[in-house]
Amino acid sequence: MTEPVLYSFRRCPYAMRARLALLASGTRVQLREVVLKDKPGALLAASPKGTVPVMVLAGGEVIDQSLNIMLKVLRDHDPLAWLPSTEDALARSLNLIARCDGEFKQHLDRYKYPHRFNLPDGHENRAQGAIFLVAINEVLCVQNYLHGPHWGLADAAIAPFVRQFAHTDADWFSAQPWATLQHWLQAFEASDTFERCMHKVAAWKEGDAVTWFPAG
Repeated sequence: MTEPVLYSFRRCPYAMRARLALLASGTRVQLREVVLKDKPGALLAASPKGTVPVMVLAGGEVIDQSLNIMLKVLRDHDPLAWLPSTEDALARSLNLIARCDGEFKQHLDRYKYPHRFNLPDGHENRAQGAIFLVAINEVLCVQNYLHGPHWGLADAAIAPFVRQFAHTDADWFSAQPWATLQHWLQAFEASDTFERCMHKVAAWKEGDAVTWFPAG
């Protein structure tokens, strides 16, 4: 094996952020699309927790956290300067991503799937999640992107989760006074990078021919 293997699920925001970083870094992988209800044995052997994304490097090293995959491939090759240029700037980006992955993600899950948590609806969690959205809207009112003057690590790590929140009730989201955030999300969804990231592939099974990502 000369190229890494990436176990992924197209609609998972964690897997989405990893694929975005692969595109930005120019890293080619063997893509293995996973059916979450029927996880392949090779995935579970690589990472028994069975979540995606999981990246298996050519030497056998396994990276099974999406942010670590992003940092690994971007530190290897970062032609678009997605990584912040200073340690302080990197710390600010990582803190913002931690807020997304922590409390915001908890509210997102309960807003999107309230019955999984024995909730009558997700309205309270929508209101709590909106606190984070207000905060990043304020950042975007000061600078064009969460990264700064151009798209970067924080934008790619956070946008898939904001997208999921927005699509839970698109009418509600579009009615909020967050024009800058809404424009940022719309531009992401209209981008060539997003289209390439979301290219559909068949579910992988042992013995299948290699599916390369990026395609072509």
